[in-house]
Amino acid sequence: MKKILGYIVAFIGLVIVASGTNLFGTVIVKFLPFLSGINSWTLIIIGLAVVLVGIFFLLGGGEKKMKEVPIYHGKNIVGYRRH
Repeated sequence: MKKILGYIVAFIGLVIVASGTNLFGTVIVKFLPFLSGINSWTLIIIGLAVVLVGIFFLLGGGEKKMKEVPIYHGKNIVGYRRH
């Protein structure tokens, strides 16, 4: 779940960074008009910070499964234990 959140946050950050540039800024501002009042450098810095948060979720957000080890009674497996 954290990886999906990381992708979404990183994508939003990229959109914010792109809105701060001249090439994509005019197109994105048409869809998100509230971004037009913000300075382009501020948008780029905020967007990069959001991208870094998304990358943090991607790299550190892996859900770690507990390893299951068998419980033996003689030669038979009678259950599993999380280790």
